[in-house]
Amino acid sequence: MTSTEAQATHIPEVREGEYGTKVAAVEPGGAEFIPLAERHGRPLNLFWTWTSPNFEFATVFVGVLPMFFGETFVQAALAIVLGTALGSISMAFLSARGPEHGVPQMILSRVSFGRFGNILPAGINSVVAGIGWFAVNSVSGTLALSTLTGWAEVPCLLLITAAQIAIAFFGHNLVHAFERLAFPLLAVVFVVVSVILLAKSHPAALNGGGGGLGGFLLTLGATFGYAAGWNPYAADYTRYLKKNENKKAVGLWAGLGVFASCVLLELAGTAAATLTVPDGLWDSDPTQAFITHITPWLGDVTLVAIAIGAVCANALNVYSGAMSFMALGIKIPLTARRALVALVFGIAGFFLAWSGLSDAGAKYNNFLLVIAYWIGPWLGVFFADQLLRRGQDVDGLLFSKSHQPIAGVIAMAAAMGISIPLFSNQTDFVGYLASHYSSLGDLTFEVGFVLAAVFYWLMFRFLPRSLGKGDETAATADA
Repeated sequence: MTSTEAQATHIPEVREGEYGTKVAAVEPGGAEFIPLAERHGRPLNLFWTWTSPNFEFATVFVGVLPMFFGETFVQAALAIVLGTALGSISMAFLSARGPEHGVPQMILSRVSFGRFGNILPAGINSVVAGIGWFAVNSVSGTLALSTLTGWAEVPCLLLITAAQIAIAFFGHNLVHAFERLAFPLLAVVFVVVSVILLAKSHPAALNGGGGGLGGFLLTLGATFGYAAGWNPYAADYTRYLKKNENKKAVGLWAGLGVFASCVLLELAGTAAATLTVPDGLWDSDPTQAFITHITPWLGDVTLVAIAIGAVCANALNVYSGAMSFMALGIKIPLTARRALVALVFGIAGFFLAWSGLSDAGAKYNNFLLVIAYWIGPWLGVFFADQLLRRGQDVDGLLFSKSHQPIAGVIAMAAAMGISIPLFSNQTDFVGYLASHYSSLGDLTFEVGFVLAAVFYWLMFRFLPRSLGKGDETAATADA
């Protein structure tokens, strides 16, 4: 990118090095603006980029959750479709902004949070994505590989972890390429398995054991949280597309990839939960429980697909975890800084996954239910800001050191501070209102989203400009 182009877009930090369309090359730089000459790819690629990582066992287990919430099959299916649709729609809107701005999602978050305030969402996401999600998916891949081969779990975990870290280490182009290569196998296997399980299912087995509206809202929150768990990564995988790429096509293929894969496998999980398996198997070895009613040879193929799907998911988790870490603004004077951060996150995730190999089902349950607790308030701030600044050029705010509004971080923190203690409904902690009114289920995400949006709107409108909107005049000067 020339200096003239940098000035025209008000971007002072531009990714160095030549990368282009190389696959077997380490992506240089960190979370900087992608030069226009380096842009490539097409919107359709986003379909398998977001389908393949959801063709894995964590998605299946989301569909198993209604078994614990006392819902009927129809209630569970409606909650799955609605919750996933909400998370996919937000994914579409976020993905569409990537080509125009050419930066990762957590750099875009600086517009509403400022450089310093953005430490809150970027810091949370770097840990949740690079370590938390990495551990969750590594466990499912490990259990699948161990069940298939009969090997001990730790060696299987080492193999799964090594593959995931290697892909994320090389970076953007290899991540997209691996998702594309894995897509045909994963799609065929999981579509066939889903059809078989749905045909064998006994919907009446989920007879609604008193879950009512509360159980429905718990599933709605879990399915939204799972789909929206990808939201903080959205622009990471669209920022290399051409600046003038069709936004509708970008959003459509990204959102459709998440929606189609999540709904299919979550319904398969719900179907599997209606079939009889040995007591406690869903908690001790959920992958084995999933294939219990499948022909043995197909069950083995499914285990292979689960292991590959885990690698697909975690390649994205480690890559985007590293992106979020770089968005904290920590300067690492190395061309391969992003790759090295990905390596560190992968190693940390390995040890966390190791600790989670026992009682995997219960740990899945707790993690999947709380993932939306921070994403809801963050989305509330992000979308409220996007609405308030519609039509404005915000590129100059992405790397400005003087753009330090406090409205975003206060709104998000306040919304979390209110919604979690009052509405959380978890195994280890039940909020005050949730404990007194069980029919509420878990409204933490919904309340957090609304409160954050309202708080942000009020502060944006009524706080002094530098604290609410931020120092918008500094953008051009910094550039």
